Amino acid sequence: MGQPATIRIQAEPFDTAAEIEALSAGRHDVGAVVTFSGLCRDEAGTLAALEIEHYPGMAEAEITRIADEATARWPVSAMTVVHRYGRIEAGEPIVLVVTAAEHRQAAFEAAAFMMDFLKSRAPFWKKEHRRDGSSGEWVDAKESDEAALERWR
Repeated sequence: MGQPATIRIQAEPFDTAAEIEALSAGRHDVGAVVTFSGLCRDEAGTLAALEIEHYPGMAEAEITRIADEATARWPVSAMTVVHRYGRIEAGEPIVLVVTAAEHRQAAFEAAAFMMDFLKSRAPFWKKEHRRDGSSGEWVDAKESDEAALERWR
């Protein structure tokens, strides 16, 4: 890999275009940049927001471990992962993965790998806040997220 992955966990929204620019500016070894942005869904109008919690230090360490595995598998020139915490309103961004590589396939595969592992292995906890004011549930990992990991084993 060209450089260590940039991993940030923050409460503030991120600027996708600025993150792409920061990752790729002045790089002549990059022929492809792939981005994935995950947004907070409103769940058919029932969800007002998600509250995302994490253990500082632990979450960064686990995401770094996953990023290191991705960059060991694919020839990625650079990678940025930004994950938000706190109260995130429906429609707001939650997560961003940006991968840069000489060729598109490596960038696509590394980004997909990161997201599959972030969805099921990164230590974040999500609580729903309902539009009707009722107490929401803590969100469990979905079977489909766990099943997605199988293609990487």
